[in-house]
Amino acid sequence: MSTAYIFLSIFKPVTILFFCYIISSVSSVAIDTQHLDKRLNVPASYVAAPYYPTPHGGWVADWSESYRKAALLVANMTLAEKANITCGSGYDMGRCVGNSGSAPRLGLPQLCLQDSALGIRNSDHNTAFPAGITVGATWDKSLMYARGVALGAEFRGKGINVFLGPTVGPLGRKPRGGRNWEGFGADPVLQAVGGALTVQGVQEQGVIATIKHYILNEQEMYRMYSIAQPGYSSNIDDRTIHELYLWPFAEGIKAGVGSVMAAYNAVNGSACSQNSYLLNGILKDELGFQGFVMSDWLAQISGVPSALAGLDMSMPGDGLVPLLGDSYWMYELSRAVLNGSVPVDRLNDMVTRIVAAWYQMGQDKDYPPPNFSTNTQDATGPLYPGALFSPSGVVNEFVDVQDGHAAVARNISRDAITMLKNVNNTLPLSTNSSLKIFGTDAQKNSNGINSCSDQGCDKGTLGMGWGSGTARYPYLDSPMDAISSKASNVKYYNTDTFPSGLTASSGDIALVFINADSGENYITVEGNPGDRTTAGLNAWHNGDTLLKNAAATYSTVIVIVHTVGPILLEEWIDLPSVKAVLFAHLPGQEAGQSLASVLFGDVSPSGHLPYTIPHNESESPASVGLVYFELGQPQDTYTEGLYIDYRYFNAHSIKPRYAFGHGLSYTTFSFSDAIITAVTSLTSIPPARPAKGSTPTYSTAIPPASEAYWPANFNRIWRYLYSWLEKSDADAAAAVASTSSYVYPAGYSNTQKPGPPAGGAQGGNPALWDVAYTVSVTVTNTGNFSGRAVVQGYVQFPAGISYDTPVIQLRDFAKTETLAKGESEVLTLSFTRKDLSVWDTVQQNWVVPNVGGDYTIWVGEASDTLTLGCKTASLGCQSGLVSPA
Repeated sequence: MSTAYIFLSIFKPVTILFFCYIISSVSSVAIDTQHLDKRLNVPASYVAAPYYPTPHGGWVADWSESYRKAALLVANMTLAEKANITCGSGYDMGRCVGNSGSAPRLGLPQLCLQDSALGIRNSDHNTAFPAGITVGATWDKSLMYARGVALGAEFRGKGINVFLGPTVGPLGRKPRGGRNWEGFGADPVLQAVGGALTVQGVQEQGVIATIKHYILNEQEMYRMYSIAQPGYSSNIDDRTIHELYLWPFAEGIKAGVGSVMAAYNAVNGSACSQNSYLLNGILKDELGFQGFVMSDWLAQISGVPSALAGLDMSMPGDGLVPLLGDSYWMYELSRAVLNGSVPVDRLNDMVTRIVAAWYQMGQDKDYPPPNFSTNTQDATGPLYPGALFSPSGVVNEFVDVQDGHAAVARNISRDAITMLKNVNNTLPLSTNSSLKIFGTDAQKNSNGINSCSDQGCDKGTLGMGWGSGTARYPYLDSPMDAISSKASNVKYYNTDTFPSGLTASSGDIALVFINADSGENYITVEGNPGDRTTAGLNAWHNGDTLLKNAAATYSTVIVIVHTVGPILLEEWIDLPSVKAVLFAHLPGQEAGQSLASVLFGDVSPSGHLPYTIPHNESESPASVGLVYFELGQPQDTYTEGLYIDYRYFNAHSIKPRYAFGHGLSYTTFSFSDAIITAVTSLTSIPPARPAKGSTPTYSTAIPPASEAYWPANFNRIWRYLYSWLEKSDADAAAAVASTSSYVYPAGYSNTQKPGPPAGGAQGGNPALWDVAYTVSVTVTNTGNFSGRAVVQGYVQFPAGISYDTPVIQLRDFAKTETLAKGESEVLTLSFTRKDLSVWDTVQQNWVVPNVGGDYTIWVGEASDTLTLGCKTASLGCQSGLVSPA
């Protein structure tokens, strides 16, 4: 979402109307945006090569019936109807955050597109689920899927066609990155599994999922193109983008995702929304993506170039500046087709992809229309708030879609809680303990749980970050609510400053709540413009000082942290009084009972860190720091390559404060009887890819100009975006096509390609998912509490290969059911061809670097406690080994 949204979110309708009046006075002034699609220089060797044309959709068998239906509909559309489908109707021009055009003559409705990845944004009677980072901390595939199912049910219940989630980019390369918390963790496999299971759960409810943000939008500052400056360029090599950042997108596409959102930034100098190598080459050809690509809101920076490069839908439809009634597409796309600059073939594919996704989810059958408004909480109001003069009507029907989903949210919040430290079994607590609780994070925001637009403040319990990736709370079960209901002797100090003169009594236990927040760039909170700039990785609100003062007063201090990501703990973690530390991440609406159930021992903590916690920021490579203002285009160059998070720490033999995957329990577990089984014999490169199937065919003749004429006596809404042209404009455009030809980009071709060898199906060559080995292990509860164990499987490549590889890389994980004392469960991890491959930049394919070589598959509870290893050459497993990291 863009900076424009916060303006529209905060100010009253009358202010918006005044804004519209002011900008109307300059709407006739030409705004020069032609420079935006001109590339600036990036460091040598970072190339965004041209890749044309856009591959046609429909060649994958799983989508063939949907494409057949779509082709029948599209073949009967006029030019204006086709252009209308590909573009939003404009900022605030409908009930939803995004509202596509429609073809009512043919029964195709306007599509409602709505945030967010953790719940329905700016709505009511919906669940505010835990954030993605919290879901990742559960390491529980069943909960990842259950959340997706619940999200899909709620979005469908509100009449939303397109769910703008899940978020798998940013990956978390930058610990200070503002939106890391929307994803599942700083590892491509953890991120990929969370994303794919969310896609599966959502789309099984008939809702189109949108995997985002494609790609390398790893920080918030300077992400957007503007009149003054282009967005930053993420400069990356081919191997790194394939092995890290594309991995979650490939898994989402394999899961059949219907939409992909292009990010704001540039990659290797070319904006994501018109980067033909990323959209045409990798996404639609190599990864076989069959759905449609939409822009992030106001991320489109050109008309014809973005269409040729593979963008299919412009959101919200406006040009660079919203509410001017201008668009790069809509009427301009009609003009571009008539004058021959956008081939009819490209327009047909754009429309067919959108309509096919609608059919693929079964939305042609009894799908409800929107019954809410993202613009107001009133029952009635303007139907088109972005217009100066708008008809009014019912905009909110207050449909309750929660349907017991609080239980799913609570289970995630509980099972994500990660215990970092627990000296002498300080936890769990007795309900009779004398508890002194400190920190405003323990209680709800006194101004109201939804008093800050898009959660754009850090007041009270931190249940989510801020920005478009949020939802309104239907209620907030705060820690104080739950602790007070369970414990009989509680005193709460609702302050982030330790009370002067306070003394401890014998037996007192201090619970100190601290947090760290971040979010999207269009809101600045306490000096942080999305990314964590002001406090760095430290706790907010002087949390370190509060903790140190509490530790100087009380002999037993328990720390509870709500955070968007890693924070630095060094000022207090080793103080003798600090006996236990719990990371509760971002729990959404269920922050209270989930925490209390762990604090008082109803359940044992079973969460594990989805990122590394360093001793200090200097332990990470300098290249993952934030990029600040630069003249021209800011450059963010990925010189660290494959080495982010635990990969970097391991490569440089740096022992962090807490390793990726770390998490303690009230009980203990043993891993035994490991068995490795060879399943599929591997070759150096995968078998030849399947050939593409047939795709819809249409006439490529430019349609008559009359198909774009304004209909007679049409009642136009001011500033609403339409695809029609005045008759004189349409005729003039058609005349251009017969007298001149458009100068296409370098490397442009209109000849369809057979596709690269790494492709062949959704996600890539299907052989990449052939299981090469499985490892089964018996997990036994050897302690005195019931609990759940997480089994993490990492691959270590053979020594002596010609490729530089990280020491270990996560490739699969599983979580037991609750095991009572002495109980066991056998878990099985799978390792695919892709898991054992590297991306070869010369062969442009996934390569097993040493067929028959001795890979080690490490199994353990965290990335630094891997003492069970299985060898692929000997098919033997051994416990009691020295962890490789």
